[in-house]
Amino acid sequence: MARQIMLALGAGMLAIFSASPSPAQDYPAHAVRIVVPFGAGGPADVAARLIGQALQERFGQPFVVENRTGAGGVIGTVEAAKSPADGYTLLMMSNTQTANESLLTPEQRKYDLMRDLAPIAPVNYSDLVIVVNPQVPAKTLQEFIALARTQPGKLNYASSGQGTPYHMAGELFKAMAGIDVVHVPYRNSGEARSGVIGGQVQMMIDAVPAMAPNIGENQVRALATTGQQRSAVLPDVPTAGEAGVPGYEATIWLGLMAPTGTPRPVIEKLNAAVSAMVKRPDIVKLWTGQGAVPMSMSPEEFEKFLRGDIAKWADMVKKLGKS
Repeated sequence: MARQIMLALGAGMLAIFSASPSPAQDYPAHAVRIVVPFGAGGPADVAARLIGQALQERFGQPFVVENRTGAGGVIGTVEAAKSPADGYTLLMMSNTQTANESLLTPEQRKYDLMRDLAPIAPVNYSDLVIVVNPQVPAKTLQEFIALARTQPGKLNYASSGQGTPYHMAGELFKAMAGIDVVHVPYRNSGEARSGVIGGQVQMMIDAVPAMAPNIGENQVRALATTGQQRSAVLPDVPTAGEAGVPGYEATIWLGLMAPTGTPRPVIEKLNAAVSAMVKRPDIVKLWTGQGAVPMSMSPEEFEKFLRGDIAKWADMVKKLGKS
């Protein structure tokens, strides 16, 4: 009799657990925040708002963008990394974070990217464009390089902060072009863009989707793009390789991560949603028109991509003498 009772209890408990929803079945049950460690109006912020809207439509819960700027993306990244690992805090990140693994010490970062955050999915990537203020007497990239060589340390270039892809693209350009141009870090992309438009700095390297409207309005002069091929958005602008710096290439990519320990079914659910979104014809058309290319990977593939990017930046930082 006792054995029959125990078997009956065991079967009852098994039925209860079998009927219990998995962590992903009822996710999300309330609002989710997407922490963007960069300023409003930049590529990461714009992409996060588009993703938030798409996920809200898919899941019926708000996905609220929260800008937590400062310290080259560190403040927002720390905020996300130290949040509960329940799927209700996500991080919109870029190659700023992978570069910071080499540029900053653990004490400066206060986090370890691959230890404290779990990959969800990549979003997109875009080439950059080298622009100058219209008052700069250089119509081509070679003319700018020649001008900089006659005035070492006198010209400035803007970025959205230390360790951002724009900063690293600038340092790589300096090294490969053999020029001395002073880095002026701003708090965000919008302020850096205003700096070059207003003439406070002479040059900037920015994402094509963000800077293309300013080029079209003649607020800045485009000298070169940074991809292997010309940008479909700026077809008349040569690549840096064409313009006289062979081998120069730089991009910005965006992705989503969550605090380590976030339930795997939740990560897989989010990955499937983001992967479906970036393949939507309307999204592809929108991003293609802006010069951005959708990216789609599994969480495992994205993890491999991140580790490879960290290694690439570590090698570059070493070569540039930044470590």
